[in-house]
Amino acid sequence: DSRGPEGGLPTLTVTTILEDPYVMVRSSELEGYCIDLLKALAAMLHFSYKVKVVGDGQYGAVSASGNWTGMIGEVLRKEADIAVAPLTVTSAREEVISFTTPFLQTGIGILLRKDTVSHEMSFFHFLAPFSKETWTGLLFAYVLTCFCLFLVARLSPCEWNEPKNEENHFTFLNSLWFGAGALALQGVTPRPKALSVRVIAAVWWLFAIALLAAYVANFTALLSSGTEQLPVQTFEDLVKQRKMEFGTLDGSSTFYFFKNSKNPIHQMIYEYMDKRRDRVLVKTYQEAVQRVMESNYAFIGESISQDLAAARHCNLIRAPEVIGARGFGIATTQASPWTKQLSIAVLKLRESGDLDYLRNKWWESSCLHKSRDSWSPLQPQALGGLFLTLAIGLALGVIAALVELSNKSRHAAGHVKKSCCSVFTEEMCARLRIKENTRQSQETSGRANA
Repeated sequence: DSRGPEGGLPTLTVTTILEDPYVMVRSSELEGYCIDLLKALAAMLHFSYKVKVVGDGQYGAVSASGNWTGMIGEVLRKEADIAVAPLTVTSAREEVISFTTPFLQTGIGILLRKDTVSHEMSFFHFLAPFSKETWTGLLFAYVLTCFCLFLVARLSPCEWNEPKNEENHFTFLNSLWFGAGALALQGVTPRPKALSVRVIAAVWWLFAIALLAAYVANFTALLSSGTEQLPVQTFEDLVKQRKMEFGTLDGSSTFYFFKNSKNPIHQMIYEYMDKRRDRVLVKTYQEAVQRVMESNYAFIGESISQDLAAARHCNLIRAPEVIGARGFGIATTQASPWTKQLSIAVLKLRESGDLDYLRNKWWESSCLHKSRDSWSPLQPQALGGLFLTLAIGLALGVIAALVELSNKSRHAAGHVKKSCCSVFTEEMCARLRIKENTRQSQETSGRANA
């Protein structure tokens, strides 16, 4: 693809590199994101251009002899006027050449194959639909409700009319059994008779139905999602695991990012790659993608390029963590008059939405991805209203039991000519006595009758 002088327009020699989708050869013509960008810039700044692919196939790094390789070297030697390619803006490169405003923002990510996804289910997988906090809240709600059932059944005259002569069916163990039966949607005895006990039972049933519905729905979503949890979510996970090899492009800015980073995790990654340089470093991006698809290998590289690989190859996926935010810029010589003009043109293309259009055009995916974040354990906040309803129901049940007991005390106080408060206190003490005392009094009365 070349443009000669047209009407006296200046002609720029453009160096680039073959990388999908930035620059590709189709029917002896070059096309791709960078070619479209170059056309837009040429139209805005009124220049013609001729494109040539970089001779050594490199982006640009300092060789052992101290000279720059790749596109950076060609710009420095003035073999090309500008470099339009996925060329990362770095401080080392900026010292010898000039970069325009970045036309694409990216970072460093991890490319994995989807079948490295862990499908192993834990032994207690059935607990996964709720978070630990939700299970703790459920246990607390269950014990509190059963205690309220036990308490209200003792306080309510309709449930336990004669504490001295009859046994209360709602012992604490029976209350626990009643609550568990309701939680499993099974009817169990004893049957509540008092309004106060029925209020608590009804609100607990409502709580149990809503809770089970939430559990079943979340458990179904968990199973249908296929537990698509990547074994490597972060760079720290990558260092800790031993099953996969990992590497990056030899001589790339990504490699030097890890070399120069002071972060201990990044240093460990660099040391790993440096020691196994011949085995884990790849020469081209295509080789990297092929290796990820065919072997147990994770590729560390530009996240935006990995997004493209995941869009083109449905069995690939990029890990969530992205580090080292950076940009792709157009490289020029330091004294070039085109640097500022190209920067302004890039900004205009961004503001007009043309860069977003190009991004969507060349990164379009044919894969139907399920979002990794589509499922997560149900947190307590999601069931906050349910727990509040239960708390209000428990409070209403206790209040109703106290009202029932106070009504009975008021009637009894009229017959025995005592104050209502004293009768109420006696009733409370009698009803809250432990079961053994009730049995002893029953045995005593039985002996007396005998």
